[in-house]
Amino acid sequence: MDTAPEGPLPPGLRALQRLVMALMVVMILGFLVLIAALVMRLNADGPSLPQSVDLPEGARATAFTQGGDWFAVVTADDRILIYDRLTGRLRQTLLVE
Repeated sequence: MDTAPEGPLPPGLRALQRLVMALMVVMILGFLVLIAALVMRLNADGPSLPQSVDLPEGARATAFTQGGDWFAVVTADDRILIYDRLTGRLRQTLLVE
């Protein structure tokens, strides 16, 4: 049996074919960008924190948070201890009432 090649696609179908191809390319590029962003994020160094933090006598840490150049430790006795990120020195103590 001979299968003769059919004529060119109708204009509407040709446009649809181009749109599907464009969508495929955009989805592949988007997926590659997503993978690259994930790899960069996972390889990034975390914040620089001191190896240990000297808490006041009897204080027990219950929470931790950080800002640009500081980090804070919330203690069980309702105090917030704010430390300098670079030196690890205690900057400020806040009492939660």
